[in-house]
Amino acid sequence: MLIRKSTKNHRGYSLGNQVKLIRGGKEYFQLLHEMIEKAQDTIHLQVYIFLADETGGYIADGLIAAARRNVKVYLLADGYASQKLPGSFIQKLREAGINFRFFAPLLKSKYYYFGRRLHHKVVVVDTKYALVGGMNISNNYNDMPGHPGWFDFALWVEGNIARELCVLCWKTWNGYPSHMGLTPCELKSPSFDFKPEESYMIRMRRNDWVRRRIQISKSYEQIFNEAENEIIIVSSYFLPGKRFRKLIATAVERGVKVKIVLANISDVAIAKQAERYMYRWLLKNDIEIYEYRPSVLHAKMAICDNKWLTIGSYNVNNISAFASIELNLDVCNEKFTTIVKQMIEKIIEIDCIPVTKNEFRLKNHFFQKLWQDVCYESIRFLFYLFTFYFEQKE
Repeated sequence: MLIRKSTKNHRGYSLGNQVKLIRGGKEYFQLLHEMIEKAQDTIHLQVYIFLADETGGYIADGLIAAARRNVKVYLLADGYASQKLPGSFIQKLREAGINFRFFAPLLKSKYYYFGRRLHHKVVVVDTKYALVGGMNISNNYNDMPGHPGWFDFALWVEGNIARELCVLCWKTWNGYPSHMGLTPCELKSPSFDFKPEESYMIRMRRNDWVRRRIQISKSYEQIFNEAENEIIIVSSYFLPGKRFRKLIATAVERGVKVKIVLANISDVAIAKQAERYMYRWLLKNDIEIYEYRPSVLHAKMAICDNKWLTIGSYNVNNISAFASIELNLDVCNEKFTTIVKQMIEKIIEIDCIPVTKNEFRLKNHFFQKLWQDVCYESIRFLFYLFTFYFEQKE
């Protein structure tokens, strides 16, 4: 039975869950493969990018083996980001009994919302276990010989929240029908026997502007409104809009320390230069900036004091706020949040370089600033194109 807190601050959280923070790279993909191997009934895997490289083949082999032992496998990949999947690869999946589908294939969708892509990354196994984070299925996110995986996180969960995630996966797979009735997930009642000290409060958060879902944006708003001491944001493609910047500035004005961990190495050069344009505003408002150096930073996380945090697929920019379908999990637990915060602080100390006002001013000459301006305005224009819709749907 799903139990919920009724207080304002804990609205939407479910009790009876366990959670672990999982680093990207080898740790993540080994766990994902183990979950697939242990599946007995159903697997839902929904992802933005699925490539037919070594990592994609490794996960596909696990899914094929699961399907052959009569596990029902549903694989949903974004129709734009995963469009390079070879037909022979897809055919192999389907011949093994895997239910494969593209989300909103280009030029084939009923509603042509180009910017509305399936950006969340989630796997749910047997309505009991789930992984939610920022990792796609490709070598970029895995530890390959000579190339560490991109810096990212996921949350492994067991408990009632997995049932909620399973329901979401079913509805997404079926195109969000308005009269679906009970999903197979809701017909199951897995039992969990967690000790009180092992039970975590977790809530599922979604953003899908077309369907009027802005829960993750509201989580970030709550962080900036409620923080008393410190906020830490780890973000790839950090380009906050006006409303988000106002929230940051208001928090700083009342004495909250704000630290932002960003990429030093980026897979999208124009986005990084646009991001550095934003550094001027951040530094002017006494916000601490750190750039992560060892590999590409792809993580998406925000921590509020030592109280709670949010992790998932949501980037701090208007694409995530007003276009992509995003999925995060909020965890409200001081012990867990403190452990994660201490880990991020260690990463800041060892793997990051601070960006100071003086250093940034010295490194950015006139032509560098001009290029950042051009990149920023170009990205703003692209954001406008991707987030311009004619209608919203109920």
